[in-house]
Amino acid sequence: VQLQASGGGLVQAGGSLKLSCKVSGINFSVNTMGWYRQAPGKQRDLVASITSTGRTDYADYVEGRFAVSRDNVRRTVYLQMNSLKPEDTGVYYCNTYSRGRPFWGKGTQVTVSS
Repeated sequence: VQLQASGGGLVQAGGSLKLSCKVSGINFSVNTMGWYRQAPGKQRDLVASITSTGRTDYADYVEGRFAVSRDNVRRTVYLQMNSLKPEDTGVYYCNTYSRGRPFWGKGTQVTVSS
């Protein structure tokens, strides 16, 4: 199972970024996918998730600003991030489970300057 995240970068507060995570090695269309964030010195927290049926869930602090989506043909999950804040800075990881095991991508750095 491989998850390859991309799309991070440096952006000013109020700006936008779109992350992508391409997945291989699993039956992507039936898996729930998650995006996590790890800020410096903090634990990794769930930011957003999307089920196989397209149901989405968000952390309170990104609700209304972030949108998670998926393309089952491209085997890719996306995270559109708008109205970014400096506190959104961190490494963003995509995640899924297969046969009870968690799988993580390498992460992509997002830095939001004030």
